[in-house]
Amino acid sequence: MNIGYARVSTQDQNPVLQLDALNGADCERIFEEKASGAQRERPQLMAAIEYARSGDTLIVWRLDRLARSLKQLIETVEALEAKGIGFRSLTENIDTTTSGGRLIFHIFGALAEFERSIIRERTKAGLDAARSRGRVGGRPRALSDDDLDAARALLADPSITTKEVAKRLGVSVSTLYKHIPAARAVVTHQEPAE
Repeated sequence: MNIGYARVSTQDQNPVLQLDALNGADCERIFEEKASGAQRERPQLMAAIEYARSGDTLIVWRLDRLARSLKQLIETVEALEAKGIGFRSLTENIDTTTSGGRLIFHIFGALAEFERSIIRERTKAGLDAARSRGRVGGRPRALSDDDLDAARALLADPSITTKEVAKRLGVSVSTLYKHIPAARAVVTHQEPAE
């Protein structure tokens, strides 16, 4: 059985082009949803996969309707393959139910893994080069030791609120809590809940 999946990203987009193409591909059942491709949880896609049985084929109009990234696409198609479900993309003419389609898809997978390896190698090389020049990675501290001493002194005064201390130091209250966890106890004693 051919099962179609159509997706548009926003409420004002129209899936008619996709639906026409999926009907033209003899899809007996079509699942349709309006959701961003970045969303991992897409109920209609999950429903289509759960509905499909071994030997069925999930068909999309274009690859980007199924997944936003190559990694996500490969994971989804591998999950389909594990259940014995084929995958077909009409626009790119990829069909994993054929040996040629599986080859193309595996090449995509190898390219994605190669890209991830290159990124890891570049990142490691950049960090190693920075370390050899004496640089340490990460964000600079929001509060210096002097700022922390001043904050502790200010927090000792019951007439000054945690919000006021954070404002004087030019940081958020959460940053102050991160550097001085005891400031949370101060707030419970001096500031009424909002």
